[in-house]
Amino acid sequence: MPASAYKSYQQNSVLTATPGELTLMLYNGCIKFIRQGKLAISEDNIENKNTYIQKAQNIIRELMVTLDQKQPVAKSMMQMYDYMNRRLIEANIKNDTAILDEVEGFVAEFRDTWKQVIEITQKKQPKRDRA
Repeated sequence: MPASAYKSYQQNSVLTATPGELTLMLYNGCIKFIRQGKLAISEDNIENKNTYIQKAQNIIRELMVTLDQKQPVAKSMMQMYDYMNRRLIEANIKNDTAILDEVEGFVAEFRDTWKQVIEITQKKQPKRDRA
């Protein structure tokens, strides 16, 4: 698939995604950037490491901003997001891949749980006709 067609497909998938699917994309993006940050550390590429870890932080901050505060679980999620953000800062300063592994594990748990929530919600909703 040509690069322009792939980019168009990506943009379209974001534009047509449900809020739940967008959150899932954010988690996956965060994991991707953390992994790229770890690779950059292993390659001693400090500039890329900083870029990728900051991108992961931006995603965590976006998750914090969009968190529905009315939900009972929101307070504990906010505390975890804050913790992950602080750990990413620390990993960036110390070039510490073990911290990145820790944060990646938390993000993966959030993602996997969120994926289950989406699947359960979709099963409960009546089938919609998709054109």
